[in-house]
Amino acid sequence: MNAPLSQPFSLPGMLSDADAESAWISVIQKMDETYANLVSQQVELERKNAELEEAQAFIASVLGSMTDVLIACDRDGRIEQSNPAAERALGCPGRDLVGKPLRDFLDPGSHPAFARLCSAALQREGGTDVELTLRAPTGPFPVSVNSTVRYDQRGHAIGLVLVGRPIGELRRAYRDLASAHEGLKQTQQQLVHSEKMASLGRLVAGVAHELNNPISFVYGNAHALRRYVERLTAYLDRVHEGADAETLAALRKELRIDRARSDTPATLDGMLEGTERVRDIVAELRRFSSEQKHAAERFDVTALLRSAVNWVAKAQMQDLAVVFDLPATLDIAGHPGHLHQVAMNLVQNAIDAMTGAPRKRLELHARTEDGRVIVTFRDTGHGIPGDVLGRVFDPFFTTKPVGKGTGLGLSISYQLVKDHGGTLTAANHPDGGALFTLTLPGIGAPNGSKGSTP
Repeated sequence: MNAPLSQPFSLPGMLSDADAESAWISVIQKMDETYANLVSQQVELERKNAELEEAQAFIASVLGSMTDVLIACDRDGRIEQSNPAAERALGCPGRDLVGKPLRDFLDPGSHPAFARLCSAALQREGGTDVELTLRAPTGPFPVSVNSTVRYDQRGHAIGLVLVGRPIGELRRAYRDLASAHEGLKQTQQQLVHSEKMASLGRLVAGVAHELNNPISFVYGNAHALRRYVERLTAYLDRVHEGADAETLAALRKELRIDRARSDTPATLDGMLEGTERVRDIVAELRRFSSEQKHAAERFDVTALLRSAVNWVAKAQMQDLAVVFDLPATLDIAGHPGHLHQVAMNLVQNAIDAMTGAPRKRLELHARTEDGRVIVTFRDTGHGIPGDVLGRVFDPFFTTKPVGKGTGLGLSISYQLVKDHGGTLTAANHPDGGALFTLTLPGIGAPNGSKGSTP
C-alpha cells in the first residue's frame, strides 16, 4: 500500500528544518564577525593613513623651513629628493630634479669632490665635509656640505644625503663673531688698562710716601749746608781783605765758623745717605716695574714683601699694624716685577677689607716646605662671604662698588703666580679675616732669624 500523502517526506542525507535553521544562524554569525573585522581593519587603516599623512606633512614642513640645502641621491649620484631650499638654489622645481645627476648642477671644479662623496657611499665609508659650488641661476652658489651615507632596512648602502649651508651665511656669521670677539678684547683691554692705572696710582702714592723722608732729609741738610757756605764765604772774604787777628776772632765767633766746620762732614754724610736711599728706591722701582716677561732672575722675596707693604700700606692706612714673620732673606727665581705686583694686589685687598674694621692688622708669614716657598697674607677684616669664596679669582668679578674695582687684580695675580709654577688660594682664617696663601718654587733654604715689626 502506498503511504498517505499528508505524511512528511524526507530524503536520506537531507537536513531537517531545525538543523537548516541552525546552519543559517551560524553562517550569519560568521558574516557578522567578518564584517566587524573588516570595519575594525578599515578604522585602523584610516588611523594609520591619517598618521602617515601627518608625518608626511611634518616632514614637508621641516624640509620647507630649512635654510640649508638638502639633497638625497642614489649611489650613482642621481637626485631622488630635495627640499625647497635646494630647489630655490638650483632654480628648478623638485619634480624636474628627480632622476637627474647632481653632477649636472655642479660647477666643474666641484666634480672631483662630488666623485669622492659617491665613492664613499659605494665603499660604505663614513660621512665627510666638503665644499661644493652649485650652478644657480644667479651664478655660482658655494655651500659647505656635510655628507652621510644612506642605508636601507637591510643595512645596504643605497645612496647619500647632502646637507649644505651657504658659505655666504657662514662667512657673515664668522665676521659677526670676529667683530664681537674684537669688541670683547677691546673691552678687556680697557679694563686691564684701568686696573694698571689703579695699580700705578697706588704705586705712585707709595713711592712718593717712601721718597718723602730721604728727600726731606736731603732738602733740610742742603739748606743747612748753604748757611754754612754763606758763613764760611763771609769769613774768608774778611781774611782776603786783610782783617786783623782780633777782628777775625770776633767774626769767627759771631759766624760760628767752628761749629760750621764740625757740622759740615755730618751734613754731607746725611745728604749722601739720603740720596743713596732715593737711588735704592728708584732701583727697586725699576726692577719691580720691568716688563720683560721672560726675564727670570734670582731675588729676595723678603725684601720684595717689605717693599710692597711700604709702598701700599703706609700711604693709605696710617694706623695699620703690620707683622712681618719672614726670614732675613729668602731667595727664589722668577720675575720680581710680576711677583711685586701680586704682593701689592694682595696687600691692597687686605687694606680694602679692613676699611672701617675696629682692628687693623696685616700679618705676613713666610716659610719653606718641601722645596717650596709658602707666603700667607692675613688681614683682620670681615672675611670672604661663602657664596663668593670660589669666585674671587674669576676675571671681572668684584664685590667693590662701581668705580672702586675692576675685578682684575686677583685674576691677574692668579695668572702671574701660575706662570711662575706656583699657586694662589683664598680662605677665611679661623680667627676671622681673609687668608691668602701664595706658594712658589724655592731655590734655597732661608738663612737668618725671624723678626717682627709692629
